[in-house]
Amino acid sequence: MKKNQISIVFKSFFVILILLVSSFAIAQEKESFDNRSNFWDKVQFGGGLGLGIGSGYTDISVMPSAIYNVNEIVAVGAGLQFGYLASKNYYNSFVYGGSLVTLVNPIPELQLSAELEQVRVNTDYKANNVRPAFSDNYWNTALYLGAGYRNGGVTVGARYDVLYNDKKSLYGSAFMPFVRVYF
Repeated sequence: MKKNQISIVFKSFFVILILLVSSFAIAQEKESFDNRSNFWDKVQFGGGLGLGIGSGYTDISVMPSAIYNVNEIVAVGAGLQFGYLASKNYYNSFVYGGSLVTLVNPIPELQLSAELEQVRVNTDYKANNVRPAFSDNYWNTALYLGAGYRNGGVTVGARYDVLYNDKKSLYGSAFMPFVRVYF
């Protein structure tokens, strides 16, 4: 990782830490968060499903997650990611891993997010459609900072991978739109 990327990561975590500390201070002024006292009443489940099928291409992904609403402004959580990508006569790839997420809602309609994702990528490249010509297995780390419009349990927005490396990253771009759903 380059010195400039490390600096960006530390600055990002510092901003997130400031937001968390300030929201905890605000939470101390309120009597309770929606009069909830039970841990499980503050937990929400959700995630995402993905399916892309085209001319010789398949992309299937399942990304369950859960968040804990610390207060009206901050939620923290974790997620899992499983995926299968294939391009006919070229490669088959399995992706699996997890992520940690922090969501901050400074106003009800705006959701800011920071998500640290660590996934394992196992890819077999084909030679003459008979057997794997070679395999590429590696860990991919991403730190996404994002923002979105929130309406109830649904948020639509975009996120940016501050650790993006076009030669090693799993995705083709550092910028990625998202739809986040929690029940």
